[in-house]
Amino acid sequence: MNAEPERTDQRLIDVAAVSALDEPTRRRLYDFVRSRIDPVTRDEAADAVGIPRQTAAFHLDKLADVGLLEVDFERRTGRTGPGAGRPAKLYRRAVRDIQIRLPERSYELAGSLLAHAVDESAETGEPPRAILTRLATALGRDLGRGAGASDADLLRILEASGYEPRVEDDDIALVNCPFHALARAHTDLVCGMNLDLIDGLVESAPHRRARLDKREGYCCVRIGPTDDH
Repeated sequence: MNAEPERTDQRLIDVAAVSALDEPTRRRLYDFVRSRIDPVTRDEAADAVGIPRQTAAFHLDKLADVGLLEVDFERRTGRTGPGAGRPAKLYRRAVRDIQIRLPERSYELAGSLLAHAVDESAETGEPPRAILTRLATALGRDLGRGAGASDADLLRILEASGYEPRVEDDDIALVNCPFHALARAHTDLVCGMNLDLIDGLVESAPHRRARLDKREGYCCVRIGPTDDH
């Protein structure tokens, strides 16, 4: 009986979160925090955006109030006890979906690929998984068409596709999974489709290869160097 009020409350929370990003400075701060793997301090955020620390603190706390950021406290000096100073207030992106797709999700795209695979299988008798592999790889090639072979080009395409790529050592890690909820419910199917899509995309960068590498807080696909690089 209480399900509809709960959904309504959640929608109101999501609207408040989205509205908080209408303010340009606040959006820039959110984008900066979102781009970082490690939590950031008020000073780091202020320096990155080029605003006074007090202004950054105000907007960061507003983002935390509406659930877009999570807050923690930590002494970064390494000292403890009297004279160690107050712990720094740290901010990181909140680990929750918002209905307007922050972080970005592409469930419609996944649904379209899956539906086309089932329809074509019914017409031809070819296994749906084989068709899905072909369709996802072709889509990845389309995404990478016209791009150069550099990591900068690859990062740009991945960012535009919603993956939030980050360079980690020799790898390109994907912080966001556009198919997050589907991947949790149907891991093998959706992660396989995602790998096929990224495989097609990285064909434009022959020094890179995609592989399944499931880690907490990341997309299931990771992009590393090829064996001959």
